[in-house]
Amino acid sequence: MPTSLLFATWDGGGNVAPLLAIAAEAQRRGATVRVMGHAGQRGAVEAAGLRFEPYANAKPWSVTAPRSGLSADLGYAAVFADRGIGRDLIASLTREPADRVVVDGLLVGALSALRRRRVRYTILVHTLRSVMFRSLTSGPLGLVMTLRGHNPRSLYRRADAELIVTEQSLDPGSGRVPRTAHYTGAILPSIGRLRPDEVDPIVLVSLSTTYVAGQAELLQRIIEALAPRPVRTVVTTGPAVDPAALTVSENAVVRAYIPHTEALPRTSVVIGHGGHATTMLALAHGVPMLILPTNLSFDQPTIAHVVAANRLGRSLPKRASVEQIRAAFEDVLGSTEYRENAQQLGARMRAGDGLTAAVDLLLDDDRDDDESD
Repeated sequence: MPTSLLFATWDGGGNVAPLLAIAAEAQRRGATVRVMGHAGQRGAVEAAGLRFEPYANAKPWSVTAPRSGLSADLGYAAVFADRGIGRDLIASLTREPADRVVVDGLLVGALSALRRRRVRYTILVHTLRSVMFRSLTSGPLGLVMTLRGHNPRSLYRRADAELIVTEQSLDPGSGRVPRTAHYTGAILPSIGRLRPDEVDPIVLVSLSTTYVAGQAELLQRIIEALAPRPVRTVVTTGPAVDPAALTVSENAVVRAYIPHTEALPRTSVVIGHGGHATTMLALAHGVPMLILPTNLSFDQPTIAHVVAANRLGRSLPKRASVEQIRAAFEDVLGSTEYRENAQQLGARMRAGDGLTAAVDLLLDDDRDDDESD
């Protein structure tokens, strides 16, 4: 079993929790673990009981800083291509070697540095693998990677392994992955007793925890759309939107944060943005969804399409009107098909254990022998 692990992450949204969960479980099993990330991640990493090393050469980055349009896309691309992260990883390994390095699959600059130094690495894929790989190897982001001198296709091919922490049945490209790529299932927090027939159900509204232009306005339209309906609306804004900036209807409460695991057992519909973490958690609870993707540059449009195509809910564009949101919500709320499909998928997801599967693979000595160069 590898006895020391170095994890590399970045200040994002849903990418952080699964990496920290894997790192904490590996540490619980006896591995020596440290996590490198942007300075603003110290609190989250240390709250997970893990040792934190901030990047020294990486470009400054905070996911809640206001950016919009092209500047947002270029900002994310700069993080993913950042060679400074790679230099920091190599420097950390020089000071303190590790048996295995686990890197967020978007950090191509870090993967390039490890490959040049012939350091073996495992890639963590924290969303649909088809979306992550396609985004890095084609389109605008793929072009940026090429212009920065990176070859994501080769870097993925050279990985010791990929841990894909998503629901395989929802990934359109799951049948075309290399033998070193392993679907573990989504990594989920503890799910309590489900109460789908509670008299006073909740509609949970949760968009991105990162800054996205127009998100506050969309939250306001959702609140207005649900205001006439006899439902309790719970809105979580995350750190990027001030709850005080929203006008709240009588049937709604707005909070910066509540644990979704507390609300979801009593939730009848989730209205979300198509973020992987929120979507997987809602579906694991058997809750149908209405998805309005707010960031069109990565996985949210595909996740919205997958949810709609599998009849797990509906999707709308983020500029949808109050009337359109209300009509789609009423369709999801009243549909037996959406609810039954979500409940069946949720039962399958709850029967698995993505965290155990991921850590088992990570700490498996036999895989080291079988997949060595």
